[in-house]
This record gives sequence, structure tokens and C-alpha cells, in this order.
Amino acid sequence: MTLPDQTARSDQNMREYQFTDHDFQSIAALAHQRYGLHLQPSKKPLVYSRLTKRLRALNLPDFESYCALLSDPRGHAEQSHLLSALTTNVTHFFRERHHFTYLRENILPDLVEKAKKGAPVRIWSSACSAGQEAYSIAAMIRDACPEAARLDIKLLATDVDPQMIQKARQAQYDQDQAEAIPNEYKKLMIEDSDGPQFRIRQDLASLVSFGELNLIGDWPMRRRFDVIFCRNAAIYFDKDTQVRLWQRFADVLQDDGHLMIGHSERLTGPAQSDFRSTAITTYQRLPRNAAPSRPQTKD
Repeated sequence: MTLPDQTARSDQNMREYQFTDHDFQSIAALAHQRYGLHLQPSKKPLVYSRLTKRLRALNLPDFESYCALLSDPRGHAEQSHLLSALTTNVTHFFRERHHFTYLRENILPDLVEKAKKGAPVRIWSSACSAGQEAYSIAAMIRDACPEAARLDIKLLATDVDPQMIQKARQAQYDQDQAEAIPNEYKKLMIEDSDGPQFRIRQDLASLVSFGELNLIGDWPMRRRFDVIFCRNAAIYFDKDTQVRLWQRFADVLQDDGHLMIGHSERLTGPAQSDFRSTAITTYQRLPRNAAPSRPQTKD
């Protein structure tokens, strides 16, 4: 068995910096309040290993000093580094391919027709990470509607991590990431590049608007969406936060709009009555006059 050795290694690693239960609780409380992250006590060794790099970079003697920095107004910028360290920004183009197949075959034909009639079409990649998901969606749009740039079709891509948004706007990726792009979309997406990286074509990148947004904070968008992607983000939240998030998505989706979530995520709470399942982790918003009425609760 390897578990005892792993535990021993974790204890040994923790000797470099003092990391008390109070330190962990302070970090967990801030991460939950600021970003909705749910860090159970069992995650203490992981949090330690993720954050020791920040202590070294900041030349801090211990986690007590790091917690003091996070709570100080002058340490506000460090909170984004905390977020980047605690979350896993591992993704790739066309991840969970079934969503893109469903988008192409079952959703985009109607949305393209809608746009050609002069109506607005809005799609939201709500946890876009470094932009791969958003550019994959943009490729599907461009393939289904070559004149998309001339129509009122807007693709919003947001993430809570400003470092990820900066990377997404650069639209530049290592060559090995191109392996996940289907051959039929490579010419549509990739500019010619012989170096270690490739760039997303400008005409495709121009379809996407990137912005920083915290899903548990205020949403400034006023128009409802036709499609929302929120994949592998809710897994970081506790159950109550997930319930609120699903309901907020239901509220900002058009009737018959679609929500796509991660493979390990499930709709919970009252929002379940606002959706019907149409495919794997794909849900359609029921028309508001057709959704089952919820029981009234007493104040």
C-alpha cells in the first residue's frame, strides 16, 4: 500500500513552512467567500503543496504571514494567484466532444436561422479557462454560418481568473494542443505556424469577447442567452452554491435555450424543474409558462 508513504511525504513536506489548521481555515474561508471554492479539511496537504510556491516567490517565512497578506488590502492582487494555485486549469480544444456534436447538429441550425432573420443570438462560455472552449464554439459557429461576423451573433467567454483571461485573449497555444482539434476544423482555426506555438486565426478570434467574471458575484449581462456552457466549474463549489448557480443559469436562459455542464456534474435543487435532459449533461430550458410551478414557501 502506498497511502502511508504518501501521508508521510506530505507531513515531511509541511516541515518547510508551518501550516496550522487555523492557517488552512483562514485560506479556506477566503476562497469560499471570494470565489465559492469548497475546500474540505482533507485538502489541507494539497493546499500546502499548491501554495508553497507562492510563499517562496513572496519570500514569506510562514503561512501566517501569507494569510495576513491575503487579508490586507495591499494583498488583493495575491488573491488571483491564490485562485490560480488552488484550481486546475487543465483543458483542451473540443473537450467532451459530444457537446460540440450536439451543438452542431441540434442547436446551431435553428440559431443560424434565427440570426439570419435579424434576431440576436447569444452564447456564453461561463468558465472558459484559457479560451480553448470558447474558440471551439466559435469554430462551430463559423462552420455553420460563414457570415456570422456580419450577423448579431455574440459569443461571451468569461472566467474568474484574470491570468486565464489574459492567456485566452492572446489566442496562442503550444503545438501539442492542436492535436485535439479535429482535422476538419484545423484550417478554419489555426494560422500557419512553424514554431513551438500556433495562433488562432484572427477572423475566428474576433467572434469571441473575453472578460473576467466571478460566477458567484454579480452578472452585468442584461440579455438572455441561447446557450450556456458551464463545464467542470461547479465541482469546485459546495452544494448550496451549486443550487444557486443552476437557478441563476435558468433565469438567464431563453426559453428552449440549452445548458451544458461537466461530465461529473448534475443539476440539483429547484432548477431541475426548469430543464429537461436532451443529451449527456445537456439540458434544455423549459418555456416559462410550461415549467412546473414550484411550491410556495412560508416566510
